[in-house]
Amino acid sequence: MNIVNCLKSQILLQMQAIIMTKVGDASVLKIKEVEDPKIKKDEILIKQTAIGVNFFDICFRRGQYKINEMPAILGTEACGIVEAVGSEVINFKVGDRVAYGTGPLGAYSQKRAINQRYVVKVSQDITDIQVAASLAKGLMAHTLLFRTYLIKQAKRILVHAAAGGVGQFLCQWAKHQGVEVIGTVGSDAKISVARQNGCDHVINYKTQDFLKEVARITKDGGVGMVLDGVGKDTLVKSLECLWPMGICASYGESSGNTEKLDLNYMVANSLYLTRPTLALYKANQIELAMAAIDVLGFVANGVLKPQITTFAFKDVAKAHKALEGRETTGSIVLTL
Repeated sequence: MNIVNCLKSQILLQMQAIIMTKVGDASVLKIKEVEDPKIKKDEILIKQTAIGVNFFDICFRRGQYKINEMPAILGTEACGIVEAVGSEVINFKVGDRVAYGTGPLGAYSQKRAINQRYVVKVSQDITDIQVAASLAKGLMAHTLLFRTYLIKQAKRILVHAAAGGVGQFLCQWAKHQGVEVIGTVGSDAKISVARQNGCDHVINYKTQDFLKEVARITKDGGVGMVLDGVGKDTLVKSLECLWPMGICASYGESSGNTEKLDLNYMVANSLYLTRPTLALYKANQIELAMAAIDVLGFVANGVLKPQITTFAFKDVAKAHKALEGRETTGSIVLTL
């Protein structure tokens, strides 16, 4: 092989990935050239076209959640085209349009080798950007509304961060189910967004006491379910918003880890508290596939309407800063 062909071969074996060698602010995310992934027998190689950015990624980046090995590649959600399949892969072939939203870290890259059990096929009636904006967050909403509890039984719910990535789907889907939705937001600018997402009532929890506002709205009746992705700043009061035997699903900690929760808050009204993990609820491949059909189908037909902000792959640090600083509403997607 001559020098030119050798160089071409090396170029073909290189891709870009966003590498993190230590925890910290968004500046720790660096784009580097790395070798193309080598697939195992049960894996699929995906050439990625759109990558979802989630607050979960930020929690790992700043050390809130532990990363076992460095250097690391963040991200759990992306859409793309199958470029190669392992010898034991049956249900996917080269050229298939696919996505994943429940897998391990590693999505922030141009190509991804991932076990087939995390992957779902994508129909042609939804764009790659819509998929990357919707799959993981929609699956989380599906888990919260239909697996941790049957949302219709709640009748009236409180959704924190109602203008956020998961919040948009929770509000839209709950409203579609005929549930009364009270939403909280962190600024007056997001009130109209929350209303567009289906909220019957919206509270700015930065300027209003949401516990008092919920009591006022419900005439001291409370809500049947609280969906809390904020954590430290809201969880205790979230429990106090519930009516007897109500349930609080704590699915995120954007304000920080919750510490030393006093279970006595739950005694008087016999309350329930759950901390659901998406990867466990969607570990079964049939459950994952069926839930993904629901999520992406409702996006395609307009029941779920993701609000999307896109950033170029190279601008990942800007995307993280925007999400962490609550400068955006809905979902953030990196495009390649």
